Amino acid sequence: MADVDITEVTDFLAEHAPFAAVPREDLVRLGRRLTMRYARRGTHLMSVGRSNDEVFVVRSGAVQITDENGSLVARGGEGTGFGTTALGGTPSRFDVLAIEDSLLLVMSTASFQSLAEEHPAVGDFFSEQREARLRHALQSLPQHDRRSAVLQTRLRDLIRRAPITTTGETTIRDAAALMAREQVSSLLVVDGERLRGIVTDRDLRTRVLAAGLETTHPVSAIMTGDPVTAAPDDLAMELILEMTSRNIHHMPVVEGDRPLGMLTSTDLMRLERANPIHLVGDVAKAKDLDALIVLSQRLPRIVDQLVHEDATADGIGRIVTAVGDAIERRLIALAEQRLGTPPLPYAWIVLGSQARLEQGPGSDQDNALVLADDPTPEQAAWFESLASFVVDGLVACGYPPCPGGIMATNPQWRQSLRAWRRMFTGWVDQPTPDAVLRSAIFFDLRLLHGEPGLVDALHQQVTETAPHSGRFLAHLARNAASNEPPLGFFRGFVLERKGEHKDTLDLKRGGVHAIVEIARVQALSRGLPQVNTLARISAAAGAGALSSETAADLHDAFEFIRYVRLTHQARQLREGREPDNFVAPGELSSFEKRHLRDAFQIVRSAQQTVVQSYPLGHLT
Repeated sequence: MADVDITEVTDFLAEHAPFAAVPREDLVRLGRRLTMRYARRGTHLMSVGRSNDEVFVVRSGAVQITDENGSLVARGGEGTGFGTTALGGTPSRFDVLAIEDSLLLVMSTASFQSLAEEHPAVGDFFSEQREARLRHALQSLPQHDRRSAVLQTRLRDLIRRAPITTTGETTIRDAAALMAREQVSSLLVVDGERLRGIVTDRDLRTRVLAAGLETTHPVSAIMTGDPVTAAPDDLAMELILEMTSRNIHHMPVVEGDRPLGMLTSTDLMRLERANPIHLVGDVAKAKDLDALIVLSQRLPRIVDQLVHEDATADGIGRIVTAVGDAIERRLIALAEQRLGTPPLPYAWIVLGSQARLEQGPGSDQDNALVLADDPTPEQAAWFESLASFVVDGLVACGYPPCPGGIMATNPQWRQSLRAWRRMFTGWVDQPTPDAVLRSAIFFDLRLLHGEPGLVDALHQQVTETAPHSGRFLAHLARNAASNEPPLGFFRGFVLERKGEHKDTLDLKRGGVHAIVEIARVQALSRGLPQVNTLARISAAAGAGALSSETAADLHDAFEFIRYVRLTHQARQLREGREPDNFVAPGELSSFEKRHLRDAFQIVRSAQQTVVQSYPLGHLT
């Protein structure tokens, strides 16, 4: 390129991101390595499925970028760059078309890589473009690979009639007569147009008939005041999540304080899909372990149907966890019926994915016991029996034992609150690599049954002490960075080399689990109480531990990788195989392969950031 052209090109690049951040002398050197190319309107500059060894910058004219479905991703004029996602033999995920006669600056792969190494801001800029395209891909998933959008139905579209209401002064007899006359199983109690409470047929059975209450009392005496409500623009999926987690079957839909209607689990059944709300309700009524075993066998079908609907991976995880919670709670209740009154106040806690509301098919069990005081030998035997009954029952219901022995049957994880405090103090104040690696799961804990105060004390201890332990956070950061995404040179997948999963891609270790660990260390560093991974990412961004851009990218990567894993696991369940985290590349569509690469690249970038935030110098 002539000197006059180099000056002109240098001036042009200096006016456009990301080149504006590059020193002029480096831009001059870059200009000498660039070539010019003319493209007439209608020229295909890149095509889906074809690799590319050049990076383009539009000098004049305009281009249009579309995905493999033909959906518009972006249009750009002067200064628009493209081509980095298909370097090094990686098939392009996009079509790029010149929509005007265009003049392009063309950069070789070697020139781009050299520039990105010397000036990371250049590489970061194009990474952000990739991440935006991953977000576009994530938004297109329901249209790409899911059969319908029934769970995206707005609640206002499910309401079939005006709400049946009464006032709090109405007698119980008259309220029951109104329910019979209108053929409804619930009644809304209002004060003018404001919702005050709800009465269901179950209330009539348990609070009136079973209690021998006179029906001349006002209905306000038996109503549930200030009930949980939904908004008319909420989605059916959100309603299922709320009703499943709370084990309720009626939900008023309100606008402001004014009730618009009532939706029930029966209304959701009309969507003609498996209903987790009924499963949770049936689990709560199971009379013995045999009944629970039969009920647990309904979960795989629910997962399969949700995967093939428009349910998000996060939503499916919450539903699977709600079912697992219900089974575990029922086992605890059956154990207490068998063993008698607990000799000490206690808290049964769940850990790991269940604590984070992220269980999936095949998740193993992780649980522990916190006792109010050091038990006597007789009391210790009672809690040992409780743990054995529940853990064995979970195995029978399809929840494998934890390979690391992190279960309440292990005396090490069946301790008094005093002992638990000592353990947490040691992990945080005097951390060692092995201890932190083994104990990390205990920083994802949630009360399932028992005394809330016992768990609140541990949560408070962690949130108050973790932010002040640089060594502890550095160990967590190192763990987060050690699970490298399965992405090799030129963005090729790194497959398992041996064992039963040879030649497969591990979606958990360097994907799902890596993001879990990144979110954990960032949340603990700010003393945040959240446990769910997406909640931790959002809270960490709000506290300044993550940039809003990084948080959004991690959110999308976490959802996409989990979606691919759930699709794989649902396929295994249909084929009668045990679900796992290892997918053969041949099972993946080109769409999934392309965007998994973007997701893994986001994970790798976030790992580098977390190591820089908590340097290994703290470990010396």
